[in-house]
Amino acid sequence: MRGRVAILAGLAVSVVACEGAAADLAADRAAVVALGGLTAPPRLHPAPGRRAEGGLRPVFFEGLAWQGRPTRVYAWLGLPESQRRVPGIVLVHGGGGTAFREWVEKWRDRGYAAISIAVEGQTDLPVAGSGRRSWRRHAWAGPSRSGIYADLSEPLKDQWMYHAVAATVLANSLLRSLPEVDGRNVGVMGVSWGGVITSTVMGIDSRFAFAIPTYGSGHLFDAGNHWGAALRGQRRYRELWDPMVRIGRARMPALWLSWPEDRAFPLDCQAECYRAAPGSRMVALIPGMGHSHRAAWDAPDSYAFADSVVRSGKPWLAQQSLAVESGRVFAAFASAKPLDGAALLWTADHGFTGHREWVEAAAKVERRRGRWEVTADLPASATAWFVNVVSGGLTSSSEYRELP
Repeated sequence: MRGRVAILAGLAVSVVACEGAAADLAADRAAVVALGGLTAPPRLHPAPGRRAEGGLRPVFFEGLAWQGRPTRVYAWLGLPESQRRVPGIVLVHGGGGTAFREWVEKWRDRGYAAISIAVEGQTDLPVAGSGRRSWRRHAWAGPSRSGIYADLSEPLKDQWMYHAVAATVLANSLLRSLPEVDGRNVGVMGVSWGGVITSTVMGIDSRFAFAIPTYGSGHLFDAGNHWGAALRGQRRYRELWDPMVRIGRARMPALWLSWPEDRAFPLDCQAECYRAAPGSRMVALIPGMGHSHRAAWDAPDSYAFADSVVRSGKPWLAQQSLAVESGRVFAAFASAKPLDGAALLWTADHGFTGHREWVEAAAKVERRRGRWEVTADLPASATAWFVNVVSGGLTSSSEYRELP
């Protein structure tokens, strides 16, 4: 009898513990969504010891408190000369990066107000002897990134991703508050870890007019590399921070920019994200692109995508259909630009997409019935494939497809 009572008591404790954990998770998920409510522009501060360069200025803006201390976010801000209000973009670096002045300059020169933010409490001054691999932290720093979501056991408001997302939302609020900026047309672009942040914030801040997650995405618990190894058993990541948790709220147009040989972020995880996002989309998988901040900002594709959304409210290209019949690929696209080439990218390998050998094969593209139609022969040994079309120096891709 005593044993039965002890068992029942233990079960009761377990039920209470499970209910408590579920309540905590619900509260934390609500707190993450609430970051989208940071709509008041943060207070700006000058950056001591730094000077404006080429019409761009270094600034700090106030972030969220961390461990009871106020924080600030270091950033570069640039505004083009214009007689009218201009579109804008928030720029989020990846691992080893910072607030890059050059990135702001590139967008500014294309007619955008731009702010590049440093999301790990750093400036853009390198630590002595480190080259550009390590950056000096400033006196108002919040948390820095700890591995791959290695701080999940910390209280939510002490976690790095919480502050990185908050900084991105606050940068949006700051940019759209400027009288020179058209607040209806402010987008966000992030590279690598910045792409993970962008994929996350897309489902939190609905004010963004467009999003360009580059390399990074969600669904990383399923990745066949170090991401999957770190996150496969992490239920808290999967239920709280994976962008898939909120990607169904992301209704802004998005460009999912990467390359087939990327060793950090797999194409299948990226595809899970863009298929779950209800907003209009483009995919651009550029062979040989490389994985770096400079490779991302030198590619013309992000600028052309943003221009098309700002001008027309939608991407310049949209996939209309994609199918395989009797070993033949059929794809159709609606395009505001003429298409002057196409290719089939396929692989016969298995495993992580960035480790596979990708083969480029000929494809035919022609204008028919008011749309662009692509056809190609799919090798019988193919395990995965996608179609690329080109317009001048721009690349757009079909969805990525795996074969059983």
